[in-house]
Amino acid sequence: MAAGTGRRWGLRVGHFGVVGLFTLFTAFPFYWMLVTTFKRTSDLLKRGNNPFVYNEAPTLENLRVLFQETLYVRWLVNTTLVGVAVVVITLILAIPAGYALARLTGRWGEQLGIGIFLTYLVPPTLLFIPMSRVIGDLGLQDSLWSLVLVYPSFTIPFCTWLLMGFFKAIPRDLEEAAMIDGLSRFGAFVKVVIPISVAGILTVVIFSFTLVMQEFVYALTFISSVRQMTVSVGVPTFLVHGDVYFWGSLMAGSFIASVPIAILYNFFVDRFIAGFTVGAIK
Repeated sequence: MAAGTGRRWGLRVGHFGVVGLFTLFTAFPFYWMLVTTFKRTSDLLKRGNNPFVYNEAPTLENLRVLFQETLYVRWLVNTTLVGVAVVVITLILAIPAGYALARLTGRWGEQLGIGIFLTYLVPPTLLFIPMSRVIGDLGLQDSLWSLVLVYPSFTIPFCTWLLMGFFKAIPRDLEEAAMIDGLSRFGAFVKVVIPISVAGILTVVIFSFTLVMQEFVYALTFISSVRQMTVSVGVPTFLVHGDVYFWGSLMAGSFIASVPIAILYNFFVDRFIAGFTVGAIK
């Protein structure tokens, strides 16, 4: 009896120990950014100082530089607008495409899904030159609309493939029962399939918005005006002057931009994981 109790306590301690180490590992970048945000430059550059604590009095100078000497707020607004537009476009196109491929009989549906997913694997470094030609011909250079047009080219393929696996896990019997009750195919899709697919749709939303937040190559290529830049381009462009890095302001900008995404992931982590795994559990 005592041996069994000791074993359970040992497993519990080991479990919480692993979870604690993983929590520290994932939370450390945010702690580092937050501490650096309020550190003085002299405190950062002295090698003898402890980098994990404040050796000198904290300062708000880094935040002043970020908000008063750059257009950081404007960049946040631009990133949010582009992100919302890309998410909407991705949902409008990826949901029906994923459903159609999931219900396509035979091997064609799976092969088309794999083909669409393979387009996502093409790196942006190979595509930004032809894409810039397209953007120039459309007259969208130095406009946020160029990003709204280009970003779905890599969010839609992956999200279509992701939703296809999710829709395949939903039994067709549910739709057939709804159609017997008088709903059309579209009505069954909207009233039965969509509510069941909330986890997959939420995964698409988070994934698409995260890609927009971190994308750099296209934003750097298509946007040259300071007021039209996104966070991923504006922060490193204006807070790195040659070999001079404004570390405190850089960390402040990174922290402010990353915290909302981290909170979103933590609030919906169960649904997010379900959206990525349900297609493999049938």
